[in-house]
Amino acid sequence: MSMRDAVYARISEDDLGTERGVNRQLEDGRALSAARGGQVVMELHDNDVSALNGAHRPGYETVMAAAASRQIDRIIVFHTSRLWRNRRERADGIDQLKAAGVSVLSVKGPELDLSTAAGRMMAGILGEFDTAESEIKGERVARAALQRAQEGRANGAVLYGWRRVHEFDDQGRATGFADEVDEESADVVRAIVARLLDGETLRGITERLNEQGVPAPGAGRRRSHRAKGQSDTGALWNKTSVKKLAIRPANVALRVYHRGRPDEALLPAAWPPIVSQDDHDRVVALVTAPDRGVKSVARPGSRVHLLSWGIGECGVCGGHLRVARKGNMRYGSKKLLYFCDTKGCVGRGRDRVDDFVGRVVIARLSQPDAADLLAHDDKAMVEALARADVLRAKLASAADDYVDERITAEQLHRITARLRGQLDEAEALARSAQLTPHAKLVLDLAGETAAATWASFSLSQRRAVLATLLESVRILPVLRRGPGFDPRTVEIVWREGSARH
Repeated sequence: MSMRDAVYARISEDDLGTERGVNRQLEDGRALSAARGGQVVMELHDNDVSALNGAHRPGYETVMAAAASRQIDRIIVFHTSRLWRNRRERADGIDQLKAAGVSVLSVKGPELDLSTAAGRMMAGILGEFDTAESEIKGERVARAALQRAQEGRANGAVLYGWRRVHEFDDQGRATGFADEVDEESADVVRAIVARLLDGETLRGITERLNEQGVPAPGAGRRRSHRAKGQSDTGALWNKTSVKKLAIRPANVALRVYHRGRPDEALLPAAWPPIVSQDDHDRVVALVTAPDRGVKSVARPGSRVHLLSWGIGECGVCGGHLRVARKGNMRYGSKKLLYFCDTKGCVGRGRDRVDDFVGRVVIARLSQPDAADLLAHDDKAMVEALARADVLRAKLASAADDYVDERITAEQLHRITARLRGQLDEAEALARSAQLTPHAKLVLDLAGETAAATWASFSLSQRRAVLATLLESVRILPVLRRGPGFDPRTVEIVWREGSARH
């Protein structure tokens, strides 16, 4: 009776998703099975998946399940490293195949009878070489990555907003590269930042980019996977990609080293900046503000009305305001009202409330001291930013010491934990001392032309101004019955320092 063979293939990296590597391995495995008198009963592969860190491998798991249920007698791989790289997974796999009586046969290697002690020993020895090879390669890659970070060079493909210029020696051999500003794509980044600071929403910016046919970063590149709703060419933008592009440190010539790890650090980059530091700080503060979700709650119609779901609130229960048409058709058409969405405590005509709020804001910004609304402490901000730079340098130095084996991993962790807390405090202080994200909008309104400028603003821009100057607009219960609008039933709560005393 012929051996029932399962041919398994794996490739760690296949960015283009061509699967040519795994197909070659499967072809060689089929040929070896035939030469050994076997019968291939299943073929499985995991493409573009590393086995070193225990990543999910559906093909491998299916093969091991087939072995456990006695559906196969032998697993054929190109090399044992295609089956196991991880020590724990290898040990578990050897035990499972031993219990199932399944052997491993390599195209470029021996056949391992895991029912014998000698076979298991050989599998362990070969596997240890495989693991060591991966770990040594990982160390080389990590050291090269650290050097790139210290030199400020990009880690991989050129970033959106720049173009890569390769350098060659006299014999035409590549010796390096430099990233220069690509004005066309850099202008897209600058426009996104400017629109956010002008009060536009991420959704609105995303829709406009797609309507204008501006290709998204990475458009046209081959990908094995695309995000849901994305076109085959990858040309569409989404809110996440717009947000990431707007706030990435690369825009001000900084690069992140070891993002998300204990030794994460911001280091100077070798490429030129494409956004001013001031605009970058303000847009980061705007997009990442903790109260962003409070003042601009993403609800249906949240950008259709000035005060709904965010700035406006019920003066009785503190609930959000929403807008609906209410009234008696017997006395004419229904009117749009702001009303309490929680209990229906209050209700007031939308247009009259919007007009009143606008007039109050215009009156405040028409005063000579309007610019004082945005007073900030330049000295405090500069000192905090300098302190943050020193702390980032210390984090980078600690990372160097660890790589050069001058400190242990435990010491690195303790140093990083302490410096990280100090860095977070310094960055928070810098953000609190800097200009408000929508400073330009407020300053544009200041002066005698406030009314005309307010009239020219979009709804999103008006909301941004209100969010900058006001804590809330509260609708209070009516004081008397009857027609007409009573301004006393609308309470405007200014942010500290905004109201004229």
